[in-house]
Amino acid sequence: MLPPPELLPEVLPTGRLTSSGRPVPEVRASLRRIDDLPNVGTVFGCWAQIVLSVAAAVWLDHPVVWVAAFLVAGRNFARLSILAHEAAHRLLFSNRRSNDTVGRWLLAYPAFVPLDVYRRGHLAHHGDELGPDEPDMGLYVGYPVSRDSFRRKLTRDAVGISGWKNLRPLLQAVRSPSARPVALRIIGVQLVLLALCTAVGRPELYLFLWLAPWLTVWRVLNRLRSIAEHGGMSRSTDRRLTTHHVRQSAASRFWIVPYNTGWHLAHHVDIGVPWRHLPELHRELESAGWVVPGLEYPSYRALWAALRSRKP
Repeated sequence: MLPPPELLPEVLPTGRLTSSGRPVPEVRASLRRIDDLPNVGTVFGCWAQIVLSVAAAVWLDHPVVWVAAFLVAGRNFARLSILAHEAAHRLLFSNRRSNDTVGRWLLAYPAFVPLDVYRRGHLAHHGDELGPDEPDMGLYVGYPVSRDSFRRKLTRDAVGISGWKNLRPLLQAVRSPSARPVALRIIGVQLVLLALCTAVGRPELYLFLWLAPWLTVWRVLNRLRSIAEHGGMSRSTDRRLTTHHVRQSAASRFWIVPYNTGWHLAHHVDIGVPWRHLPELHRELESAGWVVPGLEYPSYRALWAALRSRKP
C-alpha cells in the first residue's frame, strides 16, 4: 500500500512551504483564516438537511423514500462528525467558547461523540499517526486484507454489531463518576431529539431515522472513510507515507467525505488549516512537486479494491 520512492520526491523546503510541507508564515496567515460567519451557515445548513430529509420521508410516505431517508440519515452523521472534528481542532469558530459550545451541543453530542475525549485522542492521532498511541489503530491495521475479511468487517458494521460496540461504552459510562457527566449530556441530547419526534406525534422517527442509521449505515461509511485515509499506511514523519490522497468526486463528497475532509493529506500536513482552505493547501503541495499525480488514487473504489487485494 505504500507509495514507491519515485512518487516521494524530496523537493521541500521551497519559498512557500517548509520542509514538512506546512506553509511559511506569509502563506499560512491566509490559509489558517477561520471563516466564522460562513461556518454559522454551514452548521445551520447541516441541520436543515437533516430536518428536510426527515420531513420528506414523512410527507411523501413511500417505501422507497423511507429507505432513501434511512441511508441519508447515516450520511447525516458523516456531516455532523466532520464538523465536530473541525470543532475538535478549534477551527470551526475563532471564539473558543463558541467553537466548543456549538461543537459539543449541536454537532458532537447529537452524533454520540464526547467532544473533549475525542479531542484528546484525535490530537494523539495527529501527533504520531500509526504510532504506539494511535487511538484508531483498530480501523487501519492489517491492510490490505482478503475480500472475505473486508466483507466480514462491513457486514458487522451494516447489521449493527460494530454500532453496539460503540454504544455500549456510552451506556456503561453512566456508572463511572468521572465519565458520567459527559455521558449524561449525550444521553440528554438524545432524549431531546426523541422528545422532538414525540412532539410531532412520530416518536418512531428517532429510532428509524436516527439511532438505527447511526448503529448501521454510519458505521459502514465511517469505516470506508477511515481506511481510505490511513489503511495500509506506515508510521512516518513523511505524511505521504501515513495518509492516502484520493481524487474527489461529487458522490464521495456527498456520502463519506463532506466539508473537504477528503483532502486528508493536506489536513495531516497542517492541522491548523480549516476545512475551507484544504484544497488550496493541497494545490500548494502539488505546485511544489511534493504531491505528484501518481500519488493520487483515481477514486475511492480503486483504493478500496487495493485495500482488499490480499488473497486468503
